[in-house]
Amino acid sequence: MPDGSLSLPARLCLLAWDPERPGAADTARLHRLVRAGALAELARRGLLTDDEGIATPADQDSRTGDAVLDGLLDLVRESVPRPWRAWVRAYARVTFDAVREQLVADGYLRAERRRVLGVFPSVDHVPARPAAARALREETRNVLDGPVPAGRVPERDALVAALAGSAELRGLGPGEDRARRRGRVEELTERGAAAVPGLGKVLREVRAAVSDGAAGTVAPAGRG
Repeated sequence: MPDGSLSLPARLCLLAWDPERPGAADTARLHRLVRAGALAELARRGLLTDDEGIATPADQDSRTGDAVLDGLLDLVRESVPRPWRAWVRAYARVTFDAVREQLVADGYLRAERRRVLGVFPSVDHVPARPAAARALREETRNVLDGPVPAGRVPERDALVAALAGSAELRGLGPGEDRARRRGRVEELTERGAAAVPGLGKVLREVRAAVSDGAAGTVAPAGRG
């Protein structure tokens, strides 16, 4: 998948930017999607484990070297224990904002300042590398709907597609067969979790929290 050096939450955040439809507002559901990606990344690396449904730090010292992931890991360590679904929602905007600024710093997004009604300051975040955003979206759509067996999809690509498919990102389209896509999301979840014991349970919990109580699809991100 393009931009393989990006973390899981960064890929999910970049997927939400549609170069063809700039300026749309981000949503709480998108914030949850990015947070779910960060939790899944930490679980995949063994830094968060499942203890009877509670997201639990493996130790008090490990770091990832990624400021966003380490910030979330510190937040979990310093807070009262919560289930995975609660952590998908709690302070999710904080993780989203941090990932968005990381993408700005890495040159994937650009912040454009403007004034609403000529008075109120506002910022639009737009793709600085539209081709990268398009390529990531197209590859993710291919993973979701394409003919390649789930077992042959790279694990991290499977995780991106499974979470993005659960959030029903508008840029990925509804799929020609919604039932088939739901089944594919399950297959990709299994594939993404294959190498880490217990990760499948975590992924299903965070996927459920992303989609709980939401109607429709996640609109492209932009204005903030």
